[in-house]
Amino acid sequence: MSLFKARDWWSTVLGEKEEFDQGCLCLADVDNTGNGQDKVIVGSFMGYLRIFDPHPVKTGDGAQAEDLLLEVHLRDPILQVEVGKFVSGTEMLHLAVLHSRKLCVYSVSGSLGNVEHGTQYQIKLMYEHNLQRTACNMTYGSFGGVKGRDLICIQSMDGMLMVFEQESYAFGRFLPGSLLPGPLAYSSRTDSFITVSSCRQVESYKYQVLAFATDADKRQETEQQKLGSGKRLVVDWTLNIGEQALDICIVSFNQSASSVFVLGERNFFCLKDNGQIRFMKKLDCSPSCFLPYCSVSEGTINTLIGNHNNMLHVYQDVTLKWATQLPHIPVAVRVGCLHDLKGVIVTLSDDGHLQCSYLGTDPSLFQAPKVESRELNYDELDIELKELQKIIKDVNKSQGVWPMTEREDDLKVSAVVSPNFDSVSQSTDVEVGADLAPSVTVKVTLQNRVTLQKIRLSVYVQPPLVLTCDQFTFEFMGIPRVSQCKFRLPLKLICLPGQPSKTASHKLTIDTNKSPVSLLSLFPGFANQSEDDQVNVMGFRFLGGSRVTLLASKTSQRYRIQSEQFEDLWLITNELIIRLQEYFEKQGIKDFACSFSGSMPLQEYFELIDHHFELRINGEKLEELLSERAVQFRAIQRRLLTRFKDKTPAPLQHLDTLLDGTYKQVISLADAVEENQDNLFQSFTRLKSATHLVILLIGLWQKLSADQIAILEAAFLPLQQDTQELGWEETVDAAISHLLKTCLSKSSKEQALNLSSQLSIPKDTSRLKKHITLLCDRLAKGGRLCLSTDAAAPQTMVMPGGCATIPESDLEERSVEQDSTELFTNRKHLIMETPMPEVSPLQGVSE
Repeated sequence: MSLFKARDWWSTVLGEKEEFDQGCLCLADVDNTGNGQDKVIVGSFMGYLRIFDPHPVKTGDGAQAEDLLLEVHLRDPILQVEVGKFVSGTEMLHLAVLHSRKLCVYSVSGSLGNVEHGTQYQIKLMYEHNLQRTACNMTYGSFGGVKGRDLICIQSMDGMLMVFEQESYAFGRFLPGSLLPGPLAYSSRTDSFITVSSCRQVESYKYQVLAFATDADKRQETEQQKLGSGKRLVVDWTLNIGEQALDICIVSFNQSASSVFVLGERNFFCLKDNGQIRFMKKLDCSPSCFLPYCSVSEGTINTLIGNHNNMLHVYQDVTLKWATQLPHIPVAVRVGCLHDLKGVIVTLSDDGHLQCSYLGTDPSLFQAPKVESRELNYDELDIELKELQKIIKDVNKSQGVWPMTEREDDLKVSAVVSPNFDSVSQSTDVEVGADLAPSVTVKVTLQNRVTLQKIRLSVYVQPPLVLTCDQFTFEFMGIPRVSQCKFRLPLKLICLPGQPSKTASHKLTIDTNKSPVSLLSLFPGFANQSEDDQVNVMGFRFLGGSRVTLLASKTSQRYRIQSEQFEDLWLITNELIIRLQEYFEKQGIKDFACSFSGSMPLQEYFELIDHHFELRINGEKLEELLSERAVQFRAIQRRLLTRFKDKTPAPLQHLDTLLDGTYKQVISLADAVEENQDNLFQSFTRLKSATHLVILLIGLWQKLSADQIAILEAAFLPLQQDTQELGWEETVDAAISHLLKTCLSKSSKEQALNLSSQLSIPKDTSRLKKHITLLCDRLAKGGRLCLSTDAAAPQTMVMPGGCATIPESDLEERSVEQDSTELFTNRKHLIMETPMPEVSPLQGVSE
């Protein structure tokens, strides 16, 4: 139990599912008893008005039936309640209730009953004002220095101040540049209204300036006003506080000094009458309400500040004097005299928890038991400590903090892919071009040996593959752990049997050290019934229309993959290598190996990079144009709104035509941005497929280990999504530059180069392409990838990476003639109009 909880004196819950805000609470002697005892007045957004007079039998009692003096349903939502001298001809207190479209003033009175039920209370409507504009809040006071009565000022949602001299409407004025209404308060000493505008600055307006300014219905300057007959509404002073305000309060020490308190989102400010900052305090928690009041100490002010951590802080100027815990988050706080108890703190939550409390402490009733005093044997303790340290050291040496076997056995994740497609496709896009998009079910099994904490199963696939559900949560209690499971999806999910093609723009040759295998045994599900001989030739067709042809040599140990699009080669090449390895493993052959001795197809790869980068630049330009047109559109809207609010009609001067044209431009640019984003997504998918292919070829070319290939994948594929803020080009360039200056560096001078700490979109791709070419060159000269900066291998050995491919008569009709010293070749590349369906092992991660 906290020592500094608020001491509950009286509390109750108002209604069911009702809502309240900071203006819904007021404390005053509303029934004019004259005994100095306040009543608690509460209004709700449901339209209920309640008046309480708490009389707890003992501290902490809830509300009794007799504590509720009055409950009335006023039908309209109640925005704010205030008590003041609002009726002419009398100085009695009356209740003002602000609705969204109406202001009502009531008298509250009680009459002695003839039976044991006691005094009966009722309200009587004195007068009401129907508002032409939707109200936001109100304030009251002796505007203009009047004596013996209070005037009311209501702020509308569109920034208009409406002043009512009790039963009559006085005038209305629009605040200059008002966009959204803010809190409003009246300073009687300076006769000013103080508010916080949407520009995040405190503004003060003199009442006399408001009274003699242009009428609210005549916002345009007339010729007479330009000649000096009228006055414009001019702000008295402003102060920029840099944040939105929650509330404003005016506290007067005496007739010669007063302070303006402003509660912001992160700070609260104390200002002088002229707008200068007296002091400010940065708050540790997000505030919800506050109430400044004069302290008993001369010249200081206490401030109650409630926050969203259920706390109420008491500050004396900027010093925290007390902190107390509340059972709810207060949205309104008041201090009053209830039942002869002065200084009662009344708080109200947004869901109707009303509590009267006072500050105090709960005495600690716990007494620590006496400890038996005994002499300690430090020698024995020292021996025991050394034994325990030895046990801990032995455990850490042998198996670490947690045994690996137990760590693996605690949670096992396994996945089984259904051998058949779903009878009814679960795909959101049923058709892809002329093909039907199939779906397959994956069964994920979780086996846990011990109780685990809130397991979350996340499933990820690379686009354009999609999931019906990618998040699963299981509620358990235990120790957090992470486990991963990878599995392969069937190739038929995105690929169908197709007609093989003898000619293609892009070709790759994969060398092996074993005799060629029949393609029918490697791809049994892709046999084409129309072809009689598919032992050495097989065709594949992706969903969307792209075609790939696979050929196996009859005389040599080689396989040829060819397609019209460069990026389409990766999936079939990767699948071929995996299936060859599985085939020979089943045969018991362990020394099977694949290699690539052709020239690295960097030029085709660079064309995909340039196309992707061009789309990023186009997207940046389109977003800039869209932003400019949106600013222009809002400016025209503001001008038209000003014209439409004028009482005297004025010509639009073709503003409506300009607004319509700008609107069409905004819609057209938005469509262009969306189309460019779709194209960029497709281009990024193609680029990732081509990147996978380049990494695969580099690994086969230089016979890289699994760890080295993982380093290449981390450098070339760092992003799962491509955005304008952080794109693929700058990220990959930074990663490759790091490799070139560490493990692939030629000298210590290169290792001393500093990389830029901030990534931004480059001007072009020349630097990136140069670094990729340099990386391949360093690998060809014996460089090896590693994570340690000290393990850079000496680059003296030249690898046979520049050997040309040997032409095969059974694979192609014409021979291929290449220079044996050529490392990189230029080939014509055709940009694919439909994205290549990229597939990688689908991962399930449970946490």
